[in-house]
Amino acid sequence: MFSTLEIVTTVVVGVMVGVEFSVAFIMSRILNALPEDSSQLGHAHGGRMLGAVMPVWYIGSLVLVGIWAVAGWHHQGTALVVTAGALLALSVVMSVLLLVPINNRNKAWTPENRPEDWRTQLNRWERWHYLRVAVIVAAFALLVTALS
Repeated sequence: MFSTLEIVTTVVVGVMVGVEFSVAFIMSRILNALPEDSSQLGHAHGGRMLGAVMPVWYIGSLVLVGIWAVAGWHHQGTALVVTAGALLALSVVMSVLLLVPINNRNKAWTPENRPEDWRTQLNRWERWHYLRVAVIVAAFALLVTALS
């Protein structure tokens, strides 16, 4: 049962990392290459779609890692799992304080109502997102290492 928890947690976190990596290094570049209105509309649509799913995924991942840490307290690698949990908690705090406020504005923008500095705001979101991706990649690496 414990092995199943480890594997499920690692897969859930790993898929989340893959999605966020794709957003950072693939989707943003595709959207940014589109003409201005299409780019902004694509970012807004992505913000609505992922903004609905990612909070559940981030919190769910953190809960699974917490359960793994508690259930495996006396197993080897628990310190790695706890550290991964701390990094995932940091990613949630970063999301709430830094990324979600920008995303909440972005997802309501249209070509008619977007502010003059909409690209600057999206660039700020992307910079914070790169840092968040680095944090969750580190958490994932720790979980994978804890498995071995």
